[in-house]
Amino acid sequence: MVMDLHLGGSVVLITGGTDGLGAALAERLIEEGARVAVCGRDRDRLEATRARLLEVANDPQAVLVVRADVTVPEQLEHFVQAAADRWQHIDALVNNAGRSAGGPIEQISDADWTADLNLKVLSAARAVRLVLPHLRAAGGGSILNVLALAGKAAGPGSMPSAASRAAGLALTNALSKELGPEGIRVNAVMIGLIKTGQWRNRAEASGRTVEDVHDEILAHGNIPLGRLGEASEFADLAAYLLSDRASYISGTAINLDGGASPVG
Repeated sequence: MVMDLHLGGSVVLITGGTDGLGAALAERLIEEGARVAVCGRDRDRLEATRARLLEVANDPQAVLVVRADVTVPEQLEHFVQAAADRWQHIDALVNNAGRSAGGPIEQISDADWTADLNLKVLSAARAVRLVLPHLRAAGGGSILNVLALAGKAAGPGSMPSAASRAAGLALTNALSKELGPEGIRVNAVMIGLIKTGQWRNRAEASGRTVEDVHDEILAHGNIPLGRLGEASEFADLAAYLLSDRASYISGTAINLDGGASPVG
């Protein structure tokens, strides 16, 4: 359903946009008339995403799918430049690349810490640096960091992700103050238990159905609304935050968790 967010013609870059939340957001933005560039590492997912987005788009030129590993500076730079070359401007960046990583602290190696921080923090900061000149040339824009609730309220066994997501929250807060005077808004969405590909992968690895995994998660999730979230609900919220309908919202970190978090 189109929400008329006045996103027509806007150019939005989404890292980690070939599955789950990123792919759902890409579809929603295209429905709203935006032009969307997504990147990812897996060739099969890239091609599947390209086909799906082209089905949604009225104009094939509104879709750009690039194979890029955001932890490799040259590949991330290529992704940003490819979008700028196609559309001559960039209006928004969504830092969505990431994965769930957590366990007992004594089992987390230095290499685990380095890999997680590189993927979730350094790549996000790098993407912001690359996109900033384009946002400034456009007279402003929006940056959205997709984080996890553990960044606000870390639980046992949540490292290194909780630390990386807390750093992402600090990045959001600092950038909103630093870039606000230039008309660049910076926000975050704190993700709770949402139906995404990670649960499908868990089901396949354990020989169970996705529904069984969802039921197990829900039974231990302490979610007041009593259900898991949908990727489409994230897409609705994220698209709004990227649009000029949210023109006075910056420096916020909105929980998308069905009320589960003890921290607002």
